[in-house]
Amino acid sequence: MVDTSEALHSLLNAAAVRERAHEMLDLAVAGKVEGWAVDLGRLPTAADLVASITRERFPTLDIPFHARWRHFVAGAPELPSGDPAELARAAFELAILSVLLDAGAGPAWHYVDPKSGQTLKRSEGLAVASQRMVEAGALNDLAYLETETLARGFQVSEDNPLLGLDGRVALLRRLGAQIRARPDLFVGGRLGGLHDFLAARADGSSLPATAILELLLEALGPIWADRLMIDGIHLGDCWRHPAIRRDEASDGLVPLHKLSQWLAYSLIEPLQDSGIAVVEIDGLTGLAEYRNGGLFVDMDVLQLADPADASRTHNVSDPLIVAWRAMTVALLDRMAPLVRERLGVSTADFPLARMLEGGSWVAGRRIAADRRPDGGPPFTIISDGTVF
Repeated sequence: MVDTSEALHSLLNAAAVRERAHEMLDLAVAGKVEGWAVDLGRLPTAADLVASITRERFPTLDIPFHARWRHFVAGAPELPSGDPAELARAAFELAILSVLLDAGAGPAWHYVDPKSGQTLKRSEGLAVASQRMVEAGALNDLAYLETETLARGFQVSEDNPLLGLDGRVALLRRLGAQIRARPDLFVGGRLGGLHDFLAARADGSSLPATAILELLLEALGPIWADRLMIDGIHLGDCWRHPAIRRDEASDGLVPLHKLSQWLAYSLIEPLQDSGIAVVEIDGLTGLAEYRNGGLFVDMDVLQLADPADASRTHNVSDPLIVAWRAMTVALLDRMAPLVRERLGVSTADFPLARMLEGGSWVAGRRIAADRRPDGGPPFTIISDGTVF
C-alpha cells in the first residue's frame, strides 16, 4: 500500500498530469465521464486548422517555444547587461511575476502602454502592464504590495475592470512571504534566486524541463489560496473528479498545474541564455487552459451532453470543468502527431511547446472570436485570477 505522503507527492510532476489526463479522455471516449461526449473523428479537422495557422504565422516553421516572452510585444524588456547569471535572475523575476499576473483579464479590460501608446488586451496587455511595473520597481516589495499599487499599474477603474484584482495582489503577497520563508530555494533571498537553485542542479550544464516544474511546484505551492492541501502537502492546480479512481490517498485527484507549466516553459529561455541546456522539453504537457480547451469544444471534438451547460456559470472545481481541462491536455498530445504530419516535421524539430505557440493557442483564440462576440471561453467560469 502506497503511503499518503508518497501518493500525494506523486501528483506534483508533469508525468502525473499526462497520465491522468489520458485516463480521463479514455474514460470519456468510453462514455464514462458525466457531462461529456468525445468525437475523435473531429480531431483531424482541428489539426488542419492548427497546421494552417502555424504555417501562416511561421512560414519557415522557425517557431519559438510557447512562453511569456512572446507577449512582451511593446518592446524588449529592460534587463541588466553583463553577467549572464544576473541577467537570468532578472529574467526569472520578470517572467515569474508576469505569469502569475496573467490569469484571465476578462473581456472588458485593456491597457494603454505609456511608452508605445499601444492599446493592448488580455495576455498581451497583462504582459506589458506587468513589464512596466517591474521596470519601475513597483513590484520590488511583494510582501507589502497594496491593491491600489497594482490597480494603478494595470490602469484599473470602474470603466476598465480587471478580473481577480484582489486575488492577484494576495497571491503576490504570499509569494513575498514564501521568498522569505524558503531561502534554500530562493537563493540570496530573492525571487531570481530560483535560477541559482536550478543551475546548481544541472548535470553537466544540462537540465530536464520537468525539473523546472518540480521546483516551481515546491517553491510556489504555498502561495495558492483555496487549493487542496492534504496532510500538509500543497497540491496546487489539482482538483477532484469521481471518474479517476485509486486505492490510495490520490483517489479522485486530477493534477493540471497549468500556470506552473506555463511558467516552466517561460523559464527555459533564461536558463538557456545563461548557458544551461534545457532538455526533454516534451516531458512537460500542454496547458489546461481555455484557449486550447476552447479549440476542442468549438471544433466539436469535445461535446457537452447537455448543451445548456454552455450558458451556465461554473466553478473551476466543478467536475465538468475539471474533465474538460484534463481532456484538453490529452487531446493536445493526440493532435501533435497530426499537426507534425501536415507540416512535414519531426517530433525532435517540433516539440509540443512549438505546436502550442504555432499553433493551437492562436487557433483557440481565433475560433472563439468567430463564435462569441467577446472572444471568451466557451463557458463562464468563476476564477480567482490564479488558474487561467
